[in-house]
Amino acid sequence: MGEHGYDVVIIGGGVAGLTASIYLAGKGFRTALVSRGDPACCLSTGCIDVLGAHEDPMKGIDRLPRNHPYRIAGRRTVIDALEAFLGLMEERGLPYRGSLGRNTGILTPIGTTKTTCLVPITMEASSGFTTTHIHVVSFKGLRDFYPSYITSRLANTSVSVFDAGTSSTLGLATKFDEPSFVDDFCAWLSGLELPPGKIAVPAVLGLKDPKAVLQRIRASTGREIFEIPTLPPSVPGIRLFRALKDAFLARGGHLYWGNAVASVETRSGQVEAITMAGPCRPSRAHARAFILATGSFVGGGLFAQRGSVRETVFDLDVKVPGPRRDWFLNDFFSPGHPVEASGIEVDSSFRPLGCGLKNLFACGSILAHGEIMRHRCGHGLAIATGSAAARACERLLS
Repeated sequence: MGEHGYDVVIIGGGVAGLTASIYLAGKGFRTALVSRGDPACCLSTGCIDVLGAHEDPMKGIDRLPRNHPYRIAGRRTVIDALEAFLGLMEERGLPYRGSLGRNTGILTPIGTTKTTCLVPITMEASSGFTTTHIHVVSFKGLRDFYPSYITSRLANTSVSVFDAGTSSTLGLATKFDEPSFVDDFCAWLSGLELPPGKIAVPAVLGLKDPKAVLQRIRASTGREIFEIPTLPPSVPGIRLFRALKDAFLARGGHLYWGNAVASVETRSGQVEAITMAGPCRPSRAHARAFILATGSFVGGGLFAQRGSVRETVFDLDVKVPGPRRDWFLNDFFSPGHPVEASGIEVDSSFRPLGCGLKNLFACGSILAHGEIMRHRCGHGLAIATGSAAARACERLLS
């Protein structure tokens, strides 16, 4: 069995875990991140939903229940975390745009508006899409993107189809990483007779440097262009994940990918070590502190049983909103099912309540009372609580 020692081990490789890992590695702590595989953020739009239920996300925080993770972190911590995220994305060449004091609306693949806060620069020009002509570009054979959904809802639209020689979003994104392909695409666009307005494409403008691709197309056509989020696999979600992972590695972090936690060792109110079941031989990682960021039901951090919910790594107590018959609303597609409030309750330092483990912290969607679908606060909550847990962990380690 391999033996490894660290200052802190983060369990979970989603946005929350990566945010905490980047912060602590950047402070010089020996930091390891353990993940079973690619996280749910790879399926997301790549946008940062902070608090979509309110026009001003920061003012909306003060109206949330006191036990909501945003309220536990505090508005100042939320702002600092999101501003640090914006700086990090600039550093990684994947800039985000938006205001923390005002949500914006972007075009969805079914012609509706998605309310969000911070968007990749490739979606910035989507704001105000209802007030100008939108020419939608699709690609021959591309499935799960149907421009007719958009044109049926928005009268001031038109469509063209480009034959890229591939018909998947990842295949198209790989094509856009090739300068010669971008040149061919620009030449084709310039040959179209389009009315004044903006150009919209599915989110496929490259995996490596979408900002450069966007600028090349703008310069060639003289038009604003923006990406429309697509169904998974999501290219913007993959870009976000890769940028965060690369930032962690650039700070000297140690990554255990494809490793599930097989067992946990505790002693005298402390977590001492975890054992990871890797593809070859098991590894044991001991540390001075641990952060749990395994996500909720989708990420595998929580598992629903017949009448209860189980936390899957430390077997922590899980707050559940009443008996199972009360977990869901009658209309399944309505946001705000009571079960969304399930999770780990924490104190003001983001330590799980009731477990007695003084060097364990938790962050992200595994936290109780987040109600992410109801409040529309997914990645924003992950960034804010990941930062808050990391800062609390820093105080312990220092």
